[in-house]
Amino acid sequence: MRAITKGAEPASLTQHRKSPHCDYENYADKDGLRVALHSEQRGLCCYCMGRIRANVGDMKIEHWQCQATYPQQQLVYRNLLGACLGGEGLPRHLQHCDTRKGNDDIRWNPADPAHQIEARLKYDPDGTVRSDDAEFDGQLNNVLNLNHALLRNNRKGILDGVLGWWKAEKPIPTDRIERELDRMTDGGELQPYRQVAVWWLRQKLENRA
Repeated sequence: MRAITKGAEPASLTQHRKSPHCDYENYADKDGLRVALHSEQRGLCCYCMGRIRANVGDMKIEHWQCQATYPQQQLVYRNLLGACLGGEGLPRHLQHCDTRKGNDDIRWNPADPAHQIEARLKYDPDGTVRSDDAEFDGQLNNVLNLNHALLRNNRKGILDGVLGWWKAEKPIPTDRIERELDRMTDGGELQPYRQVAVWWLRQKLENRA
């Protein structure tokens, strides 16, 4: 997961909340909502950081607090996120992200600045994502299934790439690390799973401080 900076909500959502008997199901502009979520998440799933596209066949609209338990949150923009399909239609042990999560809760919202999501995550060399927060660590595995072999291997590939670059060019000056971080985070859409390399390089910078 990476921190998501929420932008302005679609005007259609603002207007819909003013209408009588409004709810998520009768909100007509879900396509516009997908576009907004896709843009502010820079093309990545809110949970696994895989690629999403702003259409119904490639992206789900996730309620961080689910509609069944928190109906008052169903049209609150800060509660809405863009998620990948997460193995929809596959057996449960192969599902991940919103598809696996369903109506379960997770402790921290990647779109809430107060939750400081990036500070709560660590990545092991084999691509495993974990947290020192025991409750959240359990949710990463049992609710979101983010250590599903496919996702873990995707993250490992990114880590292997940055480790190879680091070892080949070592010692690397601080300004070179900073330029590499800028390259990875600037621009429009982000590369899937690249946040793992961003995390690793930031750790190197912090160790030099």
